[in-house]
Amino acid sequence: MEKEYFEDQTFDQTSITEVPLTQAHYDYCQFKGCNLEQYDLSDYKFTECTFIDCNLSLANLSGCSIQDVKFQNCKLMGLHFETCNPFNISFTFKDCILDHSSFYKLKIKKTNFHGSRLQEVDFESADLSLADFSDTDLSMANFTQTNLEKANFLTATNYSIDPDSNKIKGAKFSLQGLPGLLEKHQIKIQY
Repeated sequence: MEKEYFEDQTFDQTSITEVPLTQAHYDYCQFKGCNLEQYDLSDYKFTECTFIDCNLSLANLSGCSIQDVKFQNCKLMGLHFETCNPFNISFTFKDCILDHSSFYKLKIKKTNFHGSRLQEVDFESADLSLADFSDTDLSMANFTQTNLEKANFLTATNYSIDPDSNKIKGAKFSLQGLPGLLEKHQIKIQY
């Protein structure tokens, strides 16, 4: 049975309350102000869609296909992105809250997390080469065996990255971020 197909449509909280989102393929659609908290999005397909001011916290993403999707000012807490369909997975985040989410082992080069809060996010074994963490809060984020080559951390804050257990060649850090790279050595740095 073939999935429903929606193209160039806009969905808001009123429309999804009247007719709940169905397991379908959404192309070039906009989702504005939608509360999809704990929604079962397994096997949905989103291609070149935009989510603005939405809450997708604790949604089930098993088998969900996310390709070239933009999230802006969204609440995305506790999401397991590693359960998504990995084929062509790509997304950008601007001013989002992604606390307690997981990107475990994902190959998500060039991902932009601009202005987002990424507290206690799991990036273990992920490929984040060329990622942009501008203006992000990375408190207690887990970077273990992570590829961070050429990633931008210049204006990121609160990160702790062990250079011995991550690939950081060519990554950009500011002087203020130096303590986050030396934390395991318990060195006191004064400015």
